[in-house]
Amino acid sequence: MVVCIKDIARLQDVGEYRELHWEGSFDEYLDLVRQRPGVVRSAFQRVYDMIESHGREEYIDSRKRLVRFPFFRDEQNGGADAIYGLDIALMRLVNVFKSAAFGYGTEKRVLLLHGPVGSAKSTIARLLKKGIEAYSKTREGALYTFEWRLPDALTHVTGGQNVFRSPMNEEPLKLIPIDWRPKVFEDLGLTKNLPYPVQISGDVDPASRFVFRELMAHYGGDWEKVMSHIVVKRLVLSEKDRVGIGTFQPKDEKNQDSTELTGDLNYRKIAEFGSDSDPRAFNFDGEFNIANRGVIEFIEVLKLDVAFLYDLLSASQEHKIKPKKFAQTDIDEVIIGHTNEAEYKKLLNNEFMEALRDRTVKIDIPYITKLDEEIKIYTKDYNPSRIKKHIAPHTLEVAAMWAVLTRLEDPKKHNLTTVQKLKLYNGKSLPGYTEDNVKELRKEAVREGMDGISPRYVQDKISNALVSEKSEGHLNPFLVMNELEAGLRTHSLINNDDQRKRYRELIALVKQEYEDLVKNEVQRAISADEEAVQKLCANYIDNVKAYTQREKVKNKYTGQDEEPDERLMRSIEEKIDIPESRKDDFRREIMNYIGALAIEGKVFDYRTNERLHKALEAKLFEDQKDSIKLSSLISNVVDRETQKKIDIVKQRMIRNFGYNEESATDVLNYVASIFARGDVKS
Repeated sequence: MVVCIKDIARLQDVGEYRELHWEGSFDEYLDLVRQRPGVVRSAFQRVYDMIESHGREEYIDSRKRLVRFPFFRDEQNGGADAIYGLDIALMRLVNVFKSAAFGYGTEKRVLLLHGPVGSAKSTIARLLKKGIEAYSKTREGALYTFEWRLPDALTHVTGGQNVFRSPMNEEPLKLIPIDWRPKVFEDLGLTKNLPYPVQISGDVDPASRFVFRELMAHYGGDWEKVMSHIVVKRLVLSEKDRVGIGTFQPKDEKNQDSTELTGDLNYRKIAEFGSDSDPRAFNFDGEFNIANRGVIEFIEVLKLDVAFLYDLLSASQEHKIKPKKFAQTDIDEVIIGHTNEAEYKKLLNNEFMEALRDRTVKIDIPYITKLDEEIKIYTKDYNPSRIKKHIAPHTLEVAAMWAVLTRLEDPKKHNLTTVQKLKLYNGKSLPGYTEDNVKELRKEAVREGMDGISPRYVQDKISNALVSEKSEGHLNPFLVMNELEAGLRTHSLINNDDQRKRYRELIALVKQEYEDLVKNEVQRAISADEEAVQKLCANYIDNVKAYTQREKVKNKYTGQDEEPDERLMRSIEEKIDIPESRKDDFRREIMNYIGALAIEGKVFDYRTNERLHKALEAKLFEDQKDSIKLSSLISNVVDRETQKKIDIVKQRMIRNFGYNEESATDVLNYVASIFARGDVKS
């Protein structure tokens, strides 16, 4: 098909372009404000509304009511910068924006995202910048600025320009003298139609103020005539165009000074205007200037030279900056920085920076401690749409499991292992542990998530394994675990042998968990009867209920009332090493768990109780395993009938668990070797 300019032009939405480039008189803007008061919101108010515009989802976790904000899933960009597993930290961040929107004080603070390397601090800042940029293009997020349009007779005021744009994209209502504003805002309905207090304060930038003052002098103080030269324009924020979104990053101290934040003199124009304090001879293009009305991000903010940090003090508390040779200038922007723990400790130890600490709202951004959320990080990067090589099931899971284990503190309860703690955090149930217990575990581990292995390290090792010659056909968990372990020798952030030893021990634990996983999958593939497991579970629960309540069980076949089937119950309980002396406790725990779920309006599902799930499948496998001998899988001589059964199991592995032919064969051989050496739980 031949493509020409006309074909491409059809893709353009001309109406949208015109809407984004709207311009009108000051009177037309006042009408717009009456109809849509939200156009005059402050930067904090606009960011808060932008996040809320994507909705909110409430849910209960460990008996705690939490809110999840879909904005941070980055669905508008296909999830490229999606944040996982940080709902509590993001709730705190959004609450800061909400408080600032209502003028409760946090609008006068620097927002400091603090956490270990690779914990998504930069991603959160990037999301906020992308979000506010996209929001400014919508009708709900529209904002406006102004420019001067002057006849030739008055261009001397602007240095020969007929059009002079507000260099800091100021709010047009700031052209109304401060004394008049309360009455004007009331007449416009802003005081009653906005959900927040109006936060328009201060004066316009020095250049706009100079033009305003000169025109007022020209017209003998006639404000109405001065306003006839104002054209209000739609303002679309853009990081690339340096409009309303700024980013500042520390560089070499010798090549950087504070003018990068507050603008600098235009030496070429000083000769033209005769003074270096003439605002027309100044470039208002520092990061603070261009970020006005939007967001400024400070990358590794605490690595800045002290001279830069001083600029943050008045920028946050008073919303003012001090350009060279000019009075303090008002700004309206969200100041967000991020830093790691080492730099933050330096700030705490620096007595000269107490003023900055006092003006900072610190929000901890820890590593993820929930396994399912950590898996999502790697699934986003390593999935069939991006990676053509087959990745065997559980490969990303074992990598995520190890990463999360490195971040968890050892449980203070002696009968609880770190792996069990990981499972509790991930929503699994364990006998003797309720949601209240999980809540206590989190409370007692104060620094949990602030140490450990970053997702970046894991991503690097998965990438290494993918290009390794050993993964020619497919990538399996052992290749990834070998890479994770080998990399510990040269990991730049591990500074002692004890830590390195602990991480290696955790890899051994993950290998054991993986072994149990695949043994369970092979068992399920051999039995492959979900309905049979459910029936067995129902039968077990009926008998346990009768046993604990000292009742009898009605036999479905004979219709007779019989004693609970002790032999059945013990055959299941023995699969998970419940001794005879503990059987009563275990059965009561099961019934208490079912009762607690019923109170919450939930239905018991054996899949949520990992130990019971394992026991039921092991029992069913034992009953059916004679239909295929696992030892035959590693035999050199396999008869046709046995091969047929092996192929059926393999196809079930492929269909039910996501293996391909090669990875299913590998797993079956691996599990067969385990069973062959007698390494199977009775």
